[in-house]
Amino acid sequence: MECVVKWVDNMSFLAETGSGHVINMDGAPEAGGRNLAPRPMELLLAGTGGCTAFDVVLILKKARQQIEGCEASIKAERASEDPKVFTRINFHFKVSGRGLKPEAVERAIHLSAEKYCSASIMLGKTATIEHTWEIVDTAA
Repeated sequence: MECVVKWVDNMSFLAETGSGHVINMDGAPEAGGRNLAPRPMELLLAGTGGCTAFDVVLILKKARQQIEGCEASIKAERASEDPKVFTRINFHFKVSGRGLKPEAVERAIHLSAEKYCSASIMLGKTATIEHTWEIVDTAA
């Protein structure tokens, strides 16, 4: 895996991923940025959310659950001094579908957190991570 990050101007950067996708990043105005794009740490959190949500959907599909939606809301706290690493992260999953089994949803989240999601496992080295979840039954 590779990525090239180029400084554009002020505190604006452009990342080109190895798969050929482009991501803009910018700093806050108080840091010399113009607030035109997400901060790098926001992208790290978003990428982690994507990693774990991807796992949950895939695991539930393989378990033949009738999943129709998966939303991961992530809240994080950072250290007050440099390096301002994440110190606490909560992942709240809202999983929707028809007749989803709570034990299947819980298992999918657990497997992602403990075995498959490289990003959240890596962040778990500096942060306390909590996972909560709810099911929305669309059959009603």
